[in-house]
Amino acid sequence: FSYPQYQPLPQINMTILKGEKGDRGERGMQGKFGKTGVAGSRGHTGPKGQKGSVGAPGERCKSHYAAFSVGRKKPLHSNDYYQTLIFDTEFVNLYDHFNMFTGKFYCYVPGIYYFSLNVHTWNQKETYLHIVHNGAEVVILYAQVSDRSIMQSQSVMLELREQDEVWVRLYKGERENAVFSDEYDTYITFSGHLIK
Repeated sequence: FSYPQYQPLPQINMTILKGEKGDRGERGMQGKFGKTGVAGSRGHTGPKGQKGSVGAPGERCKSHYAAFSVGRKKPLHSNDYYQTLIFDTEFVNLYDHFNMFTGKFYCYVPGIYYFSLNVHTWNQKETYLHIVHNGAEVVILYAQVSDRSIMQSQSVMLELREQDEVWVRLYKGERENAVFSDEYDTYITFSGHLIK
């Protein structure tokens, strides 16, 4: 009995059998994106840029305040059916929104306004006035004929739009209508200011 003899396989040196370089193959599909890396350090400050061109001019600045307080030192009797009360004393007239010649406040800043009127009645004469907004009677100040003269007041808040007008007007009814004042003291005042 004999064992078959082992015969080793011959070894081939592949480097000797290496052929020529082949042609480049087709580009494969793009692989998946890798994870985001850590942010790098901040770079150096770059050089200052050139000055830009001048922009377009802005809109005119608008005043956001309005206030006035005027008085009258002269008494007044109503001669006409309606008569505007003109004032001769100026206490406050911010930006001249109250016109002393016409006796009217002109609204340049829309908003909510507060107005107050104070007058002194005349003995044996009726006192009948209105605070007027754009020609419409808003509130009345009235005192009946009396042996005694008294101070009367009226106030109101109004929402005004730009170019609205507010003034005080005497109304002549069947009786003589008058307000009292004198050159030494101011008995008649009309004031108003912007609230919001």
